[in-house]
Amino acid sequence: MDLQPQFSGDELTIHYGSPLVTSQNTVIVPVKTGADGNFRVEARSAVDGALLWSMPTDYILPPHDWIPEFEPVLAGGSRLYFPGAGGTVYFRGDADAAESSQGQLAFYGLSSYQANPQAYNDALMIDTPLTADDRGNLYFGFEVIGPTPLGLTSGVARIGADGKGSWVAAPEAASDTSIVKVVQNCAPALSRDGSILYLAVNDAGGAGYLLALNAATLAPVARARLKDPATGDDALLLDSGTASPMIGPDGDVYFGVFESAFENHARGWLLHFDSLLSQSKLPGAFGWDDTPSLVPSGMAPSYNGSSRYLLMTKYNDYLEDGGDGYNRVAVLDPNSSEIDPVTGAAVMREVLTIAGPTPDGPAPAVTEWCINSAAVDPRTRSILVNNEDGRLYRWDLASNAFSETMVLTGGAAEPYTPTLIGPDGTIYAISNSILFAIGDAAASSQ
Repeated sequence: MDLQPQFSGDELTIHYGSPLVTSQNTVIVPVKTGADGNFRVEARSAVDGALLWSMPTDYILPPHDWIPEFEPVLAGGSRLYFPGAGGTVYFRGDADAAESSQGQLAFYGLSSYQANPQAYNDALMIDTPLTADDRGNLYFGFEVIGPTPLGLTSGVARIGADGKGSWVAAPEAASDTSIVKVVQNCAPALSRDGSILYLAVNDAGGAGYLLALNAATLAPVARARLKDPATGDDALLLDSGTASPMIGPDGDVYFGVFESAFENHARGWLLHFDSLLSQSKLPGAFGWDDTPSLVPSGMAPSYNGSSRYLLMTKYNDYLEDGGDGYNRVAVLDPNSSEIDPVTGAAVMREVLTIAGPTPDGPAPAVTEWCINSAAVDPRTRSILVNNEDGRLYRWDLASNAFSETMVLTGGAAEPYTPTLIGPDGTIYAISNSILFAIGDAAASSQ
């Protein structure tokens, strides 16, 4: 996934985009080709990895610390969209076909872009993954760092399934003139009925809001100032993370933030709201650079609570930031509380936790879980998670043990990466800039 990986010491300071898999089992891979950018999109066969087609993009990264995500999206079946230069979006009509229609869209009008592409390329960059609803409408955040012919400012864009675009400036969306942009890497999320769009915005100091916008018009619906549950001060929405809103089956909204004063060992918090962001609910004890995964409550046989669903999250306790390095992953009950031993705050109750098995420093320190989301497999009551020791683990919730382990690489201190399960049961995992496809014996035997 990276032809020129750039290490900072022993770390890969980049967030890789997630691969996508179509219903016809074509794997869409975002590939970085240059040292500090330059990307293309590849389509490969899930059967043997053979290259089916490849499309370059002129996408330019926004100013950054860690290299942000470059993330395509599938919409309307096999139609594929991916970011281009100047805030434009390229599309391919059929991601499964070797030959397909192609084109380019701009939320502010393609004719305006074509009249002065260099001005837009220099000043305007998409700074989040693309999100699509089930009708083919696209949503994303963009950043403006210089003058544009239309006088655009950083904000939120929508391109309808008909190709028509609209946008709203970030300060207007937040009803706060101190807000400067959508948080980098924060993929917009949609309510279950598609009517509300959720995303986070920040100011120059990193504080900000979780917003609810009308998905059709981008008009403000609600906002919540994001606070550290332990200190009461503004939480930080750092552009070096990848946390995105997650919407539960009941409409509740979850979003990970960084803490205000390192009082939580750099674990951050998983904030929890009702659908209109009017009620702040029980937080989780970890939220930094993480989007929780939904776990049906029946997947954990030992669970005897009343919640319809549980949440899976990484649960590192960073040694370098005051923790003991006993890095775990956890399944949490979003509606039942316990007292967090680090801060004394009331947090979501741990249903199951499990630590990494590879020592990394003085006991009980173990290598970190390098995930920003994880694939949950109800069929096997297990969760697929990557670790910085270079291994992929299957966490069996019935036994609370690692039932399978596969060595992918020798390991690397690296950005947190996603895992994915394809329609044929193939597992996709990223380690040390390489995308691996792992056959699923349980799926092939059925």
